Amino acid sequence: MATRFNTDATEIQIRYTVGSGSLAMPHMPATGVSGVDFYALDTDKKWKWVQVTKPAKGTEIIGKISGIDPGMRAWMAYLPLYNSTVKIEIGVKEGTKFQGIAPRNEGSLLFYGTSITHGACASRPGMAHPAILGRRLDRPVVNLGFSGNGKMEPEVGALMSELDPAVYIIDCLPNMNGDEVAQRTEPLVKQLREARPDTPIILVEDRTYTNSWIHRSMRERHAASRSSLIRAYDNLVSSGVKNLYYLKGEDLLGDDTEGATDGSHPNDLGFMRQADKFEPVIRKALGIK
Repeated sequence: MATRFNTDATEIQIRYTVGSGSLAMPHMPATGVSGVDFYALDTDKKWKWVQVTKPAKGTEIIGKISGIDPGMRAWMAYLPLYNSTVKIEIGVKEGTKFQGIAPRNEGSLLFYGTSITHGACASRPGMAHPAILGRRLDRPVVNLGFSGNGKMEPEVGALMSELDPAVYIIDCLPNMNGDEVAQRTEPLVKQLREARPDTPIILVEDRTYTNSWIHRSMRERHAASRSSLIRAYDNLVSSGVKNLYYLKGEDLLGDDTEGATDGSHPNDLGFMRQADKFEPVIRKALGIK
């Protein structure tokens, strides 16, 4: 989640409460699990990072950005990736302006996937690839990334069908085996297509485990799930399904084994690489340069 606002303040204070005192995970820092991440819009109309809170203990977290160059500018604050946000307050000094920004009219990017889509293991909330792509394309993002889940369940498909995004991005393979992919991909696409006849749908292969080069079982898992997904894609296209796109997973994290924290979940480098691979496919699906 993210909130946007305009202010000319040279100091911004934040106070928020998270739901759990477990502020970090063994493979993900507190800044990502429980931090609030601030970006601002520069004069070149690009979102640029400014500061992230650094939760240390307890559930009430206080932070401050000071010494900001004068001038009215737009801000965006990404809420914690894994900890729940119970309450949040953003304050500026009396006499400065603070204005909410209206929601954008452009259709959203809807990501449906696993813990990777959820944001594990970004160092801060703005570094998950859905957030990166939202900034690059200036689109609102619906992040339906579910740690340990995201298996193309029809119940989730029914809820997704109620939404009207600009594009559906289906990235569930990291938590599915080949048989599940074979059984569920075509029904999910048909379910979405029945509700949204013209909305683009992108099917994404699983990222390659960065240590799969030394584990045959991992390579076999990739081969099984990917062959099932491409077969489902071919069947759907042959049956007349339009506006369907495909993104291969082999190089989503790069080819140097450095793109993940634990072999599976991207680090910031991996998330940036994923965003670079996703972006041209999303632009093509949306018909934008």
